[in-house]
Amino acid sequence: MMKFAALVKIPAIAGTLSLFLVTSCATGVRKVPTGTAQPDKFLFDHGTEALNGKKWLNAREYFRELVDSYPQSQYRADAKLGIGDSYLGDGTTESKVLAINEFREFLTFFPTHPRADYAQYKLAMAHYYQMLNPQRDQTETKEAIKEFANFMERYPNSSLMEEVRTRLREARDRLDTADYQVAVFYYRNRWYPGAAERLKALLARDPEYTSRDAAYYYLGESLIRMERQAEALPYFERLVKEFEQSDYLADAQKRIAELKSKS
Repeated sequence: MMKFAALVKIPAIAGTLSLFLVTSCATGVRKVPTGTAQPDKFLFDHGTEALNGKKWLNAREYFRELVDSYPQSQYRADAKLGIGDSYLGDGTTESKVLAINEFREFLTFFPTHPRADYAQYKLAMAHYYQMLNPQRDQTETKEAIKEFANFMERYPNSSLMEEVRTRLREARDRLDTADYQVAVFYYRNRWYPGAAERLKALLARDPEYTSRDAAYYYLGESLIRMERQAEALPYFERLVKEFEQSDYLADAQKRIAELKSKS
């Protein structure tokens, strides 16, 4: 019987995770009634029903029994995805780590499965759900971006592509905002070279940053205070050209007029 190996090391959350696993096993494995004609289908159908009803533990027990007991079942791959979905449904940090493990295993054992794109999408989403505010550690944001980018490369024709584009944009904006806030901190503390360097790097890395109007503005202002007016002007012009509405639009237009009058 083919076994699924643990491919991802689970972080040191032993105490809480042990309790989670004990709780998960508390109700016992869901058994198939004697004489059932298609036991694997029975488990899959009941697991799916429980999953749709948001009964995460029950769903996981049915799917796990199917995966472990029926290695040749046509439902085995979908049951593996169901286990991952049940962990995501639980919503805890520990369950998201376990979901990541399930989806990675799926992609390793079923790389050409018709639902491999779904597994990759949910893998990325498991990281996405763990993203923190821009002021905090952005490790999970970076992981989400990496997995969404992998999706776009591997599954260009997937029906999930539009959703992935949206989520990827949100993740990139989260990471960009973290850098932007550092740059504004530098600017307000009059370290203009640091602000300019940070904002230039942000715009070079992600020219589609949703709040790039603010980045243009503070970059231009930083350059002016460094007496690099000629270099500042194009950033104000880009702000005016690319944004019909912006909190910085009027100030940018004034700067453009001032700089051009002095040239």
